[in-house]
Amino acid sequence: MNMNLQLIAAHDYLAEGAGVLALANDADPREISLAGVKRIDLHFPKFADGRAFSQAFLLRRRLGFTGDIRATGEVLIDQLVQMERTGFSSAVLRADQDLAAARHQFERYAAFYQGDAVNVHPFFKRAA
Repeated sequence: MNMNLQLIAAHDYLAEGAGVLALANDADPREISLAGVKRIDLHFPKFADGRAFSQAFLLRRRLGFTGDIRATGEVLIDQLVQMERTGFSSAVLRADQDLAAARHQFERYAAFYQGDAVNVHPFFKRAA
């Protein structure tokens, strides 16, 4: 699998900036204006809270957001492949996560049968 998700070490993360929107976990992306927004930060407050996955998929597939969707908070390496598949384009790793081990996650899976936010068509349609 080709990794498209940009990985960012916790100490290199800058939260502020023009065109950056931090979206709360309980916010509905359909109810906000995306005009002028270049990056949306979605927060994982704890490992077991996956609401940001749904928000990313909604932003990417249903709302057609083409800017950077960034995962922040409790971002662990075992979540990264699913983050990319649901529409995230960058992730700020939790401070104790190893960047090399995170990159290795993308080498473990060559392809997925199902379509996702990145590759809309299932594998058999892409292979044809």
